Amino acid sequence: MMEWRDEGIVLAAKPHGESAALLTLFAAREGRFSGIVRGGTSQRMSPHLQPGGQVAAVWKARLGSHIGSFTIEPIRSRAALYSDAPALAALSSSAALLQLLLPERAPHPQLWQQSLSLLDQLGRPGWQSAYLRWECQLLEQSGYGLDLTSCAVTGSSDDLAYVSPRTGRAVSRAGAGDWAGRLLILPPALAGGTGIPAADLPLALQLTGHFLARALAESGQSRPLPEARQRLAGYFARAAGGS
Repeated sequence: MMEWRDEGIVLAAKPHGESAALLTLFAAREGRFSGIVRGGTSQRMSPHLQPGGQVAAVWKARLGSHIGSFTIEPIRSRAALYSDAPALAALSSSAALLQLLLPERAPHPQLWQQSLSLLDQLGRPGWQSAYLRWECQLLEQSGYGLDLTSCAVTGSSDDLAYVSPRTGRAVSRAGAGDWAGRLLILPPALAGGTGIPAADLPLALQLTGHFLARALAESGQSRPLPEARQRLAGYFARAAGGS
């Protein structure tokens, strides 16, 4: 019998059979893991299996290759975010991106802690910048990290204005030259590590979205970015228009 105990973030749950649910967790030590929750669609259990929920989980299976079953105890619900449409879109986007990009059963303890920190910040002042930073962290953990420290052409850290869509490295205005029109725009605040103004959020999301889409494509998934991610981009665009 195989068994582990861990703390996890709910990424998704869907009906399985008459009353069970197929649950996907991002577990602190075990990574992205799926299993069956008996009675998971019941009125008692289903509220605890919403994306973003924090749970204590016990997974058991006869063999490690089996899908296995979960026993779940709730730790923290994030239902309070359901009345905040932009924050809920960020929560849903983060859960969907983790489910799509994380390899199954591969530990990512640093990203797990960063994801938990993001969920704790959603709905609070400045959460938009925290979400963008989290996408950068997800890209780094997925092998598509952005290098925004210096210009790929000149080596200078001054006047960084663009990012190469191929390498993810920053490029200065001087280094871009006639190639500027083929590069992605780099919001200065994203390179500087400060809070990102509302006016820069759409550009920042466009930048990270390019590399997230590339990561999906290169992992063999011919699908667009999650719908929640697209809704979030719309909220950011409207916020920028009103700033």
